[in-house]
Amino acid sequence: MAVLTCALVVLTLALIGCASAADSTSDHVIQVSGSGSVTGTPDRVQISFAVETESSDVRIAQSNNALAMTNVVDALVAAGIPRDQMKTTDYSITPVYQDDSNAILSGKITTYQVTNTLKVTLKDTNVTGQVIDTAVNAGANKVNSIQFVLSDEQAQALRSQALTKAVTNARADADAVAAALNVTITGTQTADISQGYTPVVYSNYDTVALASAKSMAAPTPIQSGDITVTAQVSVTYTIH
Repeated sequence: MAVLTCALVVLTLALIGCASAADSTSDHVIQVSGSGSVTGTPDRVQISFAVETESSDVRIAQSNNALAMTNVVDALVAAGIPRDQMKTTDYSITPVYQDDSNAILSGKITTYQVTNTLKVTLKDTNVTGQVIDTAVNAGANKVNSIQFVLSDEQAQALRSQALTKAVTNARADADAVAAALNVTITGTQTADISQGYTPVVYSNYDTVALASAKSMAAPTPIQSGDITVTAQVSVTYTIH
């Protein structure tokens, strides 16, 4: 009989333990979202230049293109841009076909178009216009895009500020809800974050206009604008 009584006590304690565990996982919660944004000045710029040549002889088109791009690179190096800040991003040879009277391609190749694209990354955004002028003077005849971005260090600094604002806003909302419900926030259960920013991009710059400005010895004006870094947080707070 004593053995049976002991077994019942052990079983009862086990059931009590299970009930406690179940209660601990059934915390009441408040789920809120918050956002924050910070505006900063971009400290990097990426410029995509291209040299485009065309000839009925593909070897001449290639040769002319190579000479022109070499001149562009040499001019940029002479202007103080390190070679490791320049990278070829595309090279293509495209046949150009003759149109017949019905505006349908006849299948006859008239010329070959060679395009060599170079991306230049600058750590000083203030020299953007000067660098564009230097490249165009040296033979670049296409400026595909100008993209102002943030360095990793700048992006991280602004990201931290935006996240701090987002969390502060989320907690303020949670406190307001808790006060209205007459409950107390006891801790944080989960927190999910996301962030990002959109670079400032200028696409398909008119090299004809640049050449005209060059002939008048007018520097190309380029303004970077500002970049806004945003952060979103979703926080689950425990309450009682």
